[in-house]
Formats: sequence, structure tokens, C-alpha cells
Amino acid sequence: MIRSVSITEAASTRPRLARRVVGHGASQVEAAFGGPARTRVILVLGAVWALSSADTATVGASATVLRHALHIDNADIGLLVGVNAVVAAIASIPFGVLADRMRRTTTLGLSIVLWGGCMIWSATASSFGNLLVTRLFLGIATASAGPVVASMLGDWFASAERGRIYSYVLTGELLGAGVGFAVTGDIATLSWRLAFVILALPAFVIAWAVLKLPEPVRGGGGAIPPGALRIPVAGDVRRVRGEDTAAEVELEETDAQRISREKGVEPDHAGILVEDPRRMGLIAATRYILSIRTNVVMIIAGACGYFYLAGVQTFGAEFVHQQYGIDQALANLMILALGLGAVVGVLIGGRLGDALLARGILNGRMLVAAITSGIAVIAFVPALLTHHPWRALPYLILAAFGLSAQNPPLNAARLDIMIPPLWGRAEGVRTFLRTAAQALAPVLFGATSDIVFGNRHGALHWTFLVMLVPLAASSLVLFKALSSYPRDVATAAAATRR
Repeated sequence: MIRSVSITEAASTRPRLARRVVGHGASQVEAAFGGPARTRVILVLGAVWALSSADTATVGASATVLRHALHIDNADIGLLVGVNAVVAAIASIPFGVLADRMRRTTTLGLSIVLWGGCMIWSATASSFGNLLVTRLFLGIATASAGPVVASMLGDWFASAERGRIYSYVLTGELLGAGVGFAVTGDIATLSWRLAFVILALPAFVIAWAVLKLPEPVRGGGGAIPPGALRIPVAGDVRRVRGEDTAAEVELEETDAQRISREKGVEPDHAGILVEDPRRMGLIAATRYILSIRTNVVMIIAGACGYFYLAGVQTFGAEFVHQQYGIDQALANLMILALGLGAVVGVLIGGRLGDALLARGILNGRMLVAAITSGIAVIAFVPALLTHHPWRALPYLILAAFGLSAQNPPLNAARLDIMIPPLWGRAEGVRTFLRTAAQALAPVLFGATSDIVFGNRHGALHWTFLVMLVPLAASSLVLFKALSSYPRDVATAAAATRR
């Protein structure tokens, strides 16, 4: 006999089914990330990056609405993004110092609270001048993310897997940009003020999650092991080592540094840091950070990549609309497809760099970054020359793949050539220069479109082509750095063992 199912019984099974699906999905994510503790950290740090990129992308996706509402042009839109980035660049230096010397979770959490408040303030702006002022304060709030996240990630995860972990965290940056383009950008067509308010609300949730995290153990000796149920704290690490709780955790040798030692790579003896990095002033620390040749190359390459990406985030939707003759909604969907290509690039780039390093290829991470950077430049050319959207789409996806795939291996490689007590300040210096390039990009893209090419139909097309030149230069310098990277790794290893 077949039992009939009542409407009430059917309705009661739906929540149970939904819980099972959600629970299975959560289990799969935890398995991929390596356990509950690691999942918590990765999701929180990824959310921080997502919030930052969503804000920038929202301004870009709202460009048309903002121009009509505030009576401004492309150069003004570029200025809105650029001013935010300039202030963030300047503020990243002191935040780098705080990352090396203060409690990082508190520093980051409180800055995100300010971040959310500034976003709500932006929604109340009554003129272009008022909105510009709110972007200044927002720049200060967002500056903490780069130095603090890099320092904590280096302490929470083992060196052999940092490329893969960076892939997960930077995926948050790309997903945030996708939300900015496809969600809040569409909301902005109804009300740009509502878009900023909606974007502000998650900031307070993320701030609470960051403040609830324990402070990472400094020096790289408190990495979260796979399967851990909770995040290690200083007392855990010292008890395992049989040390006194007041003892200082020694600095850990990274896998790249170990390989350089096993291969007999000679360090630059003149470049080995002999003084205590914790007592170095900002000027002395900056001078040392910029004396590392490979680090300078990484900064230049990363700045060029983010320069072009900032231009895409700010004017990408409008460019697609003009170049391929499609409406705003379809343009936003096309940008979202590029975002998916970028996500794949980020996930593959980090894993591939780690895999090559695991095989004993010391230059593996740098090689991945150099090749994928070159792929991005080559793929952009045919995509920018055609006016047919479906012919351009595969090239644009490949270009987005290459542009994003270089970032995780570069970020992981950077920690291998810098000793842990300088991670925060080194990332602060890099963030300053990278963010300065991001700040310059929207202004230069907008001004080139308006002034050089007369703000006529096709102006953005020629602007994006011209701006490929610095992107190509970044690929070339990365290939040049393949010769200096092993020695700089060995030099950092020698400083760590002192």
C-alpha cells in the first residue's frame, strides 16, 4: 500500500533536505581547506579582500549612473577610485609597522568597522565633492588589509602550501569584484546610494569575525595543522616544544630556503641582515626591503598587473558596452564571465607554484608568475582588436586567467625572500607602491580616454590597448628575476639562521 504524503509532511522535509545539502557543502569546503580551523581563517581573510574589491568594482559598475546623477565625466570617476587608492597607499606604511608590532586581529577588525562606517557615509553624499571626501577616509580604513593579512597568513600556514592558501584568499578578492559588478552594480541602476549601503552591511559582520580570531604566533612556528579543530596560540606552540611560556618562538626555515641550502645556492653575504629586525626603524627597514632585487621586481610586476586590473574594474563594464555594442546588463554578465576565468587562474596559479616547489624546482613559483603574466598580455591583444563579443570572450577569459594566476605564487614567493619579523613592513611598502599604481590607473585611464582620445566612441578601446605596454614590461622583468630569486632566497635563509 502506498502511503500518501501530506502537504505538511512534504513541507517539513524541505528544511531537513536543505540542511543536509548545506552540511554536505560545508564538509566539502572544510575537506578542501584542511579542517575547521583552517577553513575559518581562510574564509575570514578572503572576506576581507572581497569587501575591498567589491567597493572598487561597484564604483566602476555604477560609472554611468554616477555620471548622470552627479554631472561628472570619466576623469572624475577615475578620481573617485584613485583618491581612495592614494590615501590607502600612504596609510599602508604605518599599518605595516603595526602589523609587525601590534595585535593584528584587533588592528584589522577595528579598521573594518571604520570601513563600514565610511561606506554608509558615502551613501549620504549630496555632491561629487562630498563623495570624494568620503573616499579619502575610506582609503585610510582599507589600508590595513594588505600588510595585516599577509603577515597573519605567513604565520598561520606552512611555507610549502602558501601559494595554494593565497589562491583561496585571493579568490575572495575576485568574488568581491564580481559582486560589485553583477549585484551592487545592478542595484546602482536603481539607486547608487542603496548600493553603497548594501555593501556596507557585511563589513560589520566581517569585523566581528576578525576580532574573534586569536592572534597568530609570530615567526612561522604556529602554523595551523591540517584537520585542526582550533587555531593554535602561543602557549600551545611553546608547550609542544617544551619551552617556557615567556620564551620567544624561533623563526622557521621555509621550504624554498631549505631547497636553496640543499642545492648549495650561495647567499649575497653583503645583503644578509645582521641587526635585529624588530628594532629597525621604518627608514632602515624600508631601505633593506628595497635592497632585495627580486622583491623590487615583484613589486614592479605586481603594480603593473594591478594597474591594468584597476582600469578594468573601473571602466571594464563601459568598455565592453562600447566595444561590443551590448547593453549594460549583458556587459556586466560578460565581466562576470571574465571573473570566473580569473578565479580559475588564481586557483591554478597557486597550486602549480607549490607543486613545482615540492618537486625541488626552486624557481617554480616565479616561473609560473612569469609565464601566466605573458599569457595575459598576448591574450588581451586579439580581444581588444575585435568588435565581436563572442569572438573576444575566449581571449578575455584567457587574459583574466593569466592576469590573476601570477598573484598567488608571487605573494608566496615574497615571504620566502623576507624574514618573518619584516613581513608586515615589507607588505606595507609593497602595498604602498602597488596601491599607488592602482590609484594612478583610473585617473590615467579616464584622462587618456577623455583628453588623448577625445572621449569619443572607441576612446576606451585605444586606451586599453595603450595601457598594455606596462603590463608587457611586467612580464619581461619577471623573467629577468628568475636569475636573482634563488640567491635572494638563500640570503633570507642565512639571515633567519643567525
